[in-house]
Amino acid sequence: MTEKKRKIHVVGINSYKFEDLSFKLQNLFQETVSIAVPNSYFEEIKLWSKNGLEKKKLFFSSNSNEELVNWLRSQKSDVILISRGDPLWFGIGRILLENFSKDELSFYPSNTCIQLAFSKLKIPWQDTVNVSIHGRDSNRFVEALKTRPSSLAILTDSNNKSLEIIKKNLSELNLIDFYDFWLCEEIGLENEKIRKLNLKESLPSDISSLNIIVLKKTKKNYSNNNLPLFGISDHIFKTFDDRPNLLTKREIRVQILAALELPRNGVIWDIGAGCGSIGLEALKLRPNLDLFCIDKRIGSKELILENSKRLEVKPKFILEEDINYTLNMNNLSSLEKPNRLIIGGCDKKTKLQIINKLAQDMDIGDIIVIPIINIQTIKELKEELEDKNFKTNLNLIQTYKSLSIAEGMRLEPNNPVFLLKGKK
Repeated sequence: MTEKKRKIHVVGINSYKFEDLSFKLQNLFQETVSIAVPNSYFEEIKLWSKNGLEKKKLFFSSNSNEELVNWLRSQKSDVILISRGDPLWFGIGRILLENFSKDELSFYPSNTCIQLAFSKLKIPWQDTVNVSIHGRDSNRFVEALKTRPSSLAILTDSNNKSLEIIKKNLSELNLIDFYDFWLCEEIGLENEKIRKLNLKESLPSDISSLNIIVLKKTKKNYSNNNLPLFGISDHIFKTFDDRPNLLTKREIRVQILAALELPRNGVIWDIGAGCGSIGLEALKLRPNLDLFCIDKRIGSKELILENSKRLEVKPKFILEEDINYTLNMNNLSSLEKPNRLIIGGCDKKTKLQIINKLAQDMDIGDIIVIPIINIQTIKELKEELEDKNFKTNLNLIQTYKSLSIAEGMRLEPNNPVFLLKGKK
């Protein structure tokens, strides 16, 4: 890469008014003849030559493409390239660094549109996840959504119906009720507009092409008025943001509940209960069951209590302790023996110990279901169940979700889970 003495000054702006620039940048514009401007606001910047710039200027209309790079290479003297916000934040900066030496480039960032949007919304943004689907596919956006961040900012693309794609992705991941959806248009400009949209309604028809989206986790009181009889949506269950594995996803949960063949009366133990999604939904289906939830993770009892309120059910016992401790209690016999047993969230050795301690006292027709992601453990667990006079069968559950993309739709695989069922 040939080094040149002339400089490319990359200036980020958030206003079309020359007087909004700092004095240093105003002087830079006065002294520099050649100026590249994005074509979307080319006419506004050209007006500067009439209203504030003393020297005659040569303006180049930029599309941020190879033509721009060639124009910059052809310039023998210093040039200015205007950008929006911070050129090194999802901007032209990366392309320039790939084509020119660092010594040739000087960057003058302004506030990003994200900073401005969060300041207008009065929302802290230090934990915000930022993604761009401007000229990109929505894969990173979908991956970010799956982690359920407290807030998420999206740079959109006016050319690929990105607002519709964002709306569809939220719906497909059952997150429409999980976030407040803020549409921020022409942030920092005279026609600035910020509005909160209801995604269950059609998008407005008067949306500016210069927009960004802010998603902020909503605070809602949940009721079970509109809950389905079976297959409760994942977003209904409270879980910890940094522990998504505490929730058994709906597609797997419904298979486990079906495999349990829930009786009208009896006792169900949910070991490794996490946020309680399996046992609590079982209790919603069969209110006369006695439910024992056991999980060793700190905070699990709080989650299960909150989710039991949301489903308006009441477990009989919630034990926030290691199942090994429960099994080794002297008064284990004082707990009601299970007619249905779910074993999840522990290692193979512990699963084997649970079967050994509990299965022998279960009655004819009682059922154990074990969700498994480690295929190496299946053989020993299956043999242990059969040794305790359980008839076993194994199912592989592999599901896919449809996700909208600019070109139409793709299928997103969920992690495969083996369901080992034993019936005495």
